[in-house]
Amino acid sequence: MSSVSIRSARRDDVPAIVAMLADDHLGRARERVEDPLPAAYYDAFARVECDPNLALVVAEAEGRVVGCLQLAILPGISSQGGSRGLLEDVRVATDCRSRGIGEQLVQWAVAQAKARGCNLVELLTHETRADAQRFYKRLGFTASHVGMTVRF
Repeated sequence: MSSVSIRSARRDDVPAIVAMLADDHLGRARERVEDPLPAAYYDAFARVECDPNLALVVAEAEGRVVGCLQLAILPGISSQGGSRGLLEDVRVATDCRSRGIGEQLVQWAVAQAKARGCNLVELLTHETRADAQRFYKRLGFTASHVGMTVRF
């Protein structure tokens, strides 16, 4: 695969992003990959795009989207007023995994968080995603929290 570039996501990337989000046992149950995509995905993209504390990016190679992630910068009072970066929806297309694309995306996000004054970067990964947990540990992340969820 040729070199990978990381860029801000565009509206026309939404179908590729949703397809990657749906490409596992958890995503299949919560995403709707249809043609056309439900408007809710485009509405969410518009909200993300206009929020200066959110960055939705894609990794692109050979003219196609092969990865994505969202970085949220969360200003806060704790940790002496330090902001934190939160990684969400890190995905790489199935046929492009194990080629360093995910690592490039995460390294990009960590560098962006540092540049924005964050004193840490956190992420959540589902307890059933053992491969993802190994990947993040390899990149220096440590298990540090117990996550809890309430769904509406």
